[in-house]
This record gives sequence, C-alpha cells and structure tokens, in this order.
Amino acid sequence: MAKGKRKVPDINSSSTADIAFLLLIFFLITTSMDTDRGLARRLPPPPEVDKPQNDADKVKQRNVFQVFLNMYDQLMVNGEVMDVQQLRAKAKEFIANKYNDETLPEKKSKDVEFFGNVMVTEAHVVSLQNDRSSSYQAYIDVQNELVAAYNELRDELAMEKWGKKYSELDEEKQKAVREIYPQKISEAEPKKYGEKK
Repeated sequence: MAKGKRKVPDINSSSTADIAFLLLIFFLITTSMDTDRGLARRLPPPPEVDKPQNDADKVKQRNVFQVFLNMYDQLMVNGEVMDVQQLRAKAKEFIANKYNDETLPEKKSKDVEFFGNVMVTEAHVVSLQNDRSSSYQAYIDVQNELVAAYNELRDELAMEKWGKKYSELDEEKQKAVREIYPQKISEAEPKKYGEKK
C-alpha cells in the first residue's frame, strides 16, 4: 500500500501586516526621542545699512572679554595665554567687576526688583573666537567654563540674598538675578588661520 503525501496546511498570515502596523504605531507613540538642544546664544541684530556708526554705538574695549582658541587648542584671553581651568575664575572676575576696576567693564546703576538700586556691568560682552582646526572637545570645554562662570555668579548672589541656589528660585527671582548677571556670550565665525603640521 503506497503512502500518499499529505499536504501541510498553510498558516493564515492575513492579519500579520495589521499586527505589525499596530506594533509600529504603539512603539512610535510610547518611545521618546532625544532632541538636540544646542547652545543658547542671542545674536546681535544685523547692522542697518544706511545708518552710520558713531562712537556711542561702538563697544568700549574694557567691556569686551576676548577669548581665542587656536588650532592647537591653546587658549588666549585678552592677549594672555591661559589654561582652560583658569578661564572660569578670570571670567567671573571680569563679569562681576566687584571692585569697579577701570580695566574691567564699566558699572552702571540699575533698579532691579528685590535688590533695589545696584551697580551692574550691563555693557559687558564675552567674545569667543575659535580656529576652524580647533578640536570640538576644546571648544565645548571653553563653552562650559564660560557658562559655569555665569552660573556660579548667579548661585552666589542667590545664596547671599535668599539662601538658595539660583535653580531653586521662582521665575521672578531668577529674572532679577539674570538682570544683575545677564549672560552675554558672543561667538564670531570660526576662521582658518593656519594649517596643522
């Protein structure tokens, strides 16, 4: 007696596409994607073409904290070679100008909520310029030190006034602290000054 070949029944796959589609939608809805946040920088307004510049529009040299990062990741601050670990303290000294030094930014009187009439270095600018060949890590290290200088000054002021860190204050108090220490970091376009050998 010859055995006949039995046909194996096919698996019904008509709903497989529907299930895959539902799983895809489920994962798209439930997963969160990391978004790049970038660096918070306020750009100056573009210069008006027809308006001639007068001396009052120009930033005084004493109000500018020049930071230059060269292609070898060496740092120069206001014409002085410096290590990145020294940058934060130097930036804090410049931004605060606690002793109203004539070589540091000029201080002006300003009425600030919660603080009253205080002297602030409102016209100061931290100018950062880097070479195109400088490493990304060195650039980020410099950025971190500059932002940390502002954060530390804000924390010190908040602790002195309210006994709390700046991040623990409510929005109105944070705004008042920012008026005393506004973050003014200006970045010039990177330039190519030379070739690495």
